[in-house]
Amino acid sequence: MILIAPLAIFWIAALGLALANGRRRDIGMLGLGALTAGFAAMTRVTLEVAANGPLEMVAGNWPGGVGITLRADALGGAFAMTAIAVLLVAYGFELAGGIESRTFPALTLFLATGLTGVFITGDAFNFYVFFEISMVSSYVLTAYGEERRQLRAAVIFAVVNLLGSVLFLFGIVSLYHTTGTLDMVSIAARMPIVEENPAIVAGTLLFVALGVKLGIFPFHFWLPAVYTGVHASVAAMLSGALAMIGAYGLLRIGAGMLPRELALSAPVLIALGVASILYGGLLSISRHDPSAVVAYSAIGQVGYILIAVAIGGVVGYGAAILFTIWNSMNKTLLFLSGGLLNRYAGIAYAIGGLSVAGIPPVGGFWGKTAVLRATLIADGHVARAFLAAVVVIGGGLSLLYMFQSYGRTYWSAPEASATGSVWARTGIVLLAAALVVALGVWPEPLLALSDQAALIFEAPTP
Repeated sequence: MILIAPLAIFWIAALGLALANGRRRDIGMLGLGALTAGFAAMTRVTLEVAANGPLEMVAGNWPGGVGITLRADALGGAFAMTAIAVLLVAYGFELAGGIESRTFPALTLFLATGLTGVFITGDAFNFYVFFEISMVSSYVLTAYGEERRQLRAAVIFAVVNLLGSVLFLFGIVSLYHTTGTLDMVSIAARMPIVEENPAIVAGTLLFVALGVKLGIFPFHFWLPAVYTGVHASVAAMLSGALAMIGAYGLLRIGAGMLPRELALSAPVLIALGVASILYGGLLSISRHDPSAVVAYSAIGQVGYILIAVAIGGVVGYGAAILFTIWNSMNKTLLFLSGGLLNRYAGIAYAIGGLSVAGIPPVGGFWGKTAVLRATLIADGHVARAFLAAVVVIGGGLSLLYMFQSYGRTYWSAPEASATGSVWARTGIVLLAAALVVALGVWPEPLLALSDQAALIFEAPTP
């Protein structure tokens, strides 16, 4: 029962608020309460997993393989908690300024439902179903505000990601055709004995679909236009929560179900990772608007995840998990604080920038350090030196473009007039910045959780 609690809270609350007027303050507060309750329930699940190991159940007491299988482990728990926390902060930020659409609370809760389901499902097809619940909610959220730029961003986002969804469905069908099952554990057990060619086809389809969702180079073309065209709260949700599906899919599907195919594709992942880091860093330097800087930075930051996943092993996977969590926090903080022109929001933006660059004692230091450590165990001395140099250069580029962005935004721009809603939003971003600093000073919980999550890929397949 504990495992289904977060899903049930989000789903029931989303249905209950679907017909309500989300512009009303009391309805907005109900949405905030539901998100908080769901986050608390997911935290309880994650603590249970950390203490006693994975949890599993089949919804509705259906037989295994027929009903919806829910399976929570450290990896799913870590990603689900992070994604829900991002939604909670971004929703609170929007609520503080006044919600502009009647559907915003319900859509946010539907997005939370889909993301939670993706991270705790044990069935490949249900992964796709929850994935689509997340995407449909995001399509509508992208148009939030209903101005021309939001509608344009929504069209771009919907068209590109529908293509990714079709490719992802083809990949799931290919997996089923190859293995005869949709259960993730069973797929992992059968993949080593099937022929390489159909497995590579399935893996390629899934990687391209996830690459579109992650916005990695060269699938990045849609990302800047969308992230700069939507409201700050929606940009935080898309980049800080929804984009986690891409990294999670690489780990859960690649490392968990297709490790042989992942090992074969490691050189391609490294090449794309290096290209993403350099491309995203250089393009960020040339941008002036804070949202554009963070959007192109998102392309570069994904490169570190690709490199860590390609290196593999407990160290590589642990680095990818830890970096993904920090990357979500950083992007959320930067998108939310970047639109508030006052000195206190500038402090939060500066902390987010230092975290992106990996400067201690801010938390992003631990993510960059984990990836750098992973490069030092890569095969071959040349590869080690090259990948370590790329990580260091990427960190230098990050520091440069974040310093430039801070200077252009908060040194030269006049300070906006402070209203009650502005101060409320500023308080939220300062609390988020304080959390980033606190977890940087005391990172042990995240380090332990990411290490435990990485260990699931070393366990023998049942």
